[in-house]
Amino acid sequence: MNIAEMLDELKQRAKKDPEVLHALLETRKMPNPMTAFCRYCQSLGYEMYEMELIDAGEEFYATIKRSTNGGGENSPVLTGQNDFYEMFFRELEG
Repeated sequence: MNIAEMLDELKQRAKKDPEVLHALLETRKMPNPMTAFCRYCQSLGYEMYEMELIDAGEEFYATIKRSTNGGGENSPVLTGQNDFYEMFFRELEG
Protein backbone atom coordinates (compact mmCIF):
# COMPACT_ATOMS: atom_id res chain seq x y z
CA MET A 1 0.00 0.00 0.00
CA ASN A 2 1.44 3.41 -0.90
CA ILE A 3 1.29 6.56 1.24
CA ALA A 4 -1.79 8.01 -0.49
CA GLU A 5 -3.69 4.74 0.00
CA MET A 6 -2.64 4.55 3.65
CA LEU A 7 -3.78 8.12 4.27
CA ASP A 8 -7.14 7.45 2.59
CA GLU A 9 -7.67 4.33 4.67
CA LEU A 10 -6.58 6.13 7.82
CA LYS A 11 -8.96 9.01 7.07
CA GLN A 12 -11.88 6.59 6.72
CA ARG A 13 -10.87 4.86 9.94
CA ALA A 14 -10.71 8.19 11.80
CA LYS A 15 -14.17 9.17 10.56
CA LYS A 16 -15.58 5.93 11.99
CA ASP A 17 -13.59 5.89 15.25
CA PRO A 18 -13.57 9.06 17.40
CA GLU A 19 -10.63 7.73 19.44
CA VAL A 20 -8.45 7.47 16.34
CA LEU A 21 -9.57 10.90 15.16
CA HIS A 22 -8.76 12.46 18.53
CA ALA A 23 -5.34 10.76 18.70
CA LEU A 24 -4.47 11.92 15.18
CA LEU A 25 -5.46 15.50 15.96
CA GLU A 26 -3.46 15.40 19.20
CA THR A 27 -0.29 14.60 17.25
CA ARG A 28 -0.49 18.13 15.84
CA LYS A 29 0.16 19.53 19.32
CA MET A 30 3.38 17.57 19.84
CA PRO A 31 6.84 19.20 19.58
CA ASN A 32 7.51 17.14 16.40
CA PRO A 33 4.01 16.70 14.97
CA MET A 34 4.92 14.76 11.82
CA THR A 35 7.07 12.33 13.80
CA ALA A 36 4.26 11.84 16.33
CA PHE A 37 1.79 11.34 13.49
CA CYS A 38 3.94 8.70 11.81
CA ARG A 39 4.57 6.88 15.07
CA TYR A 40 0.84 6.78 15.80
CA CYS A 41 0.19 5.49 12.27
CA GLN A 42 2.81 2.80 12.85
CA SER A 43 1.06 1.79 16.09
CA LEU A 44 -2.07 1.24 13.99
CA GLY A 45 -0.17 -0.97 11.54
CA TYR A 46 0.63 1.57 8.81
CA GLU A 47 4.28 1.59 7.68
CA MET A 48 4.60 5.35 7.40
CA TYR A 49 7.74 7.41 7.93
CA GLU A 50 8.36 11.15 7.73
CA MET A 51 10.55 11.19 4.63
CA GLU A 52 8.26 8.82 2.76
CA LEU A 53 5.30 11.07 3.59
CA ILE A 54 7.14 14.17 2.37
CA ASP A 55 8.50 12.43 -0.71
CA ALA A 56 5.08 11.05 -1.71
CA GLY A 57 3.60 14.53 -1.90
CA GLU A 58 6.52 15.96 -3.81
CA GLU A 59 6.56 13.04 -6.24
CA PHE A 60 2.81 13.41 -6.86
CA TYR A 61 3.22 17.14 -7.49
CA ALA A 62 6.15 16.56 -9.87
CA THR A 63 4.08 14.07 -11.85
CA ILE A 64 1.28 16.61 -12.22
CA LYS A 65 3.72 19.30 -13.30
CA ARG A 66 5.32 17.01 -15.92
CA SER A 67 1.92 16.05 -17.32
CA THR A 68 0.96 19.68 -17.96
CA ASN A 69 2.60 21.25 -21.00
CA GLY A 70 5.67 19.12 -20.46
CA GLY A 71 6.24 20.63 -17.02
CA GLY A 72 7.55 23.86 -18.47
CA GLU A 73 7.05 27.47 -17.47
CA ASN A 74 3.37 27.40 -18.48
CA SER A 75 2.51 24.64 -16.02
CA PRO A 76 -0.03 25.68 -13.40
CA VAL A 77 1.09 26.52 -9.89
CA LEU A 78 -0.69 24.12 -7.54
CA THR A 79 -0.49 25.55 -4.06
CA GLY A 80 -0.29 22.95 -1.32
CA GLN A 81 -0.69 19.96 -3.63
CA ASN A 82 2.70 18.60 -2.61
CA ASP A 83 1.93 18.29 1.11
CA PHE A 84 -0.06 15.10 1.74
CA TYR A 85 0.33 15.59 5.50
CA GLU A 86 -1.35 19.02 5.54
CA MET A 87 -4.00 17.96 3.05
CA PHE A 88 -4.81 14.95 5.23
CA PHE A 89 -5.48 17.15 8.25
CA ARG A 90 -7.44 19.73 6.26
CA GLU A 91 -9.75 16.98 5.10
CA LEU A 92 -10.05 15.53 8.62
CA GLU A 93 -10.80 18.91 10.19
CA GLY A 94 -12.98 20.16 7.34
